[in-house]
Amino acid sequence: MKKKNNLLLVAITIIGLGIFLAPGSANAQTGVKRTDLQKHDLNVPGHEAVQATIDFEKGSAFGKHTHPGEEVIYVLAGKLQYEVEGQKPVILKAGQVLFIPAGTVHSAKNVGNEKAVELATYIVEKGKPILTLVK
Repeated sequence: MKKKNNLLLVAITIIGLGIFLAPGSANAQTGVKRTDLQKHDLNVPGHEAVQATIDFEKGSAFGKHTHPGEEVIYVLAGKLQYEVEGQKPVILKAGQVLFIPAGTVHSAKNVGNEKAVELATYIVEKGKPILTLVK
């Protein structure tokens, strides 16, 4: 029975990740929507750049996760709180930036009174999932 429960948990995680990763999709549970803007191979073998906007409805959050490369964040609107492993939580407003090293566990939450939007640029290993959820 334990094995069945573990398989169910894996299936639910994969489905949830698929919803978040699908371009233009919304994750109704968290109120977070990602819109892909561009994706290009880099001159560094096996790496690519992916750029997307991430919309956070008021009070929404995206839990702990990692990326197979660096993430560069620019807040376009609203106020977002980021929790990055090994650092104190930080709140950023429109016009502020954040760098997240490869493989670092982090999360984001809209702590403002309106919708918040970030521009996320990922410099990642090609062929790997752009995001891995962490318990």
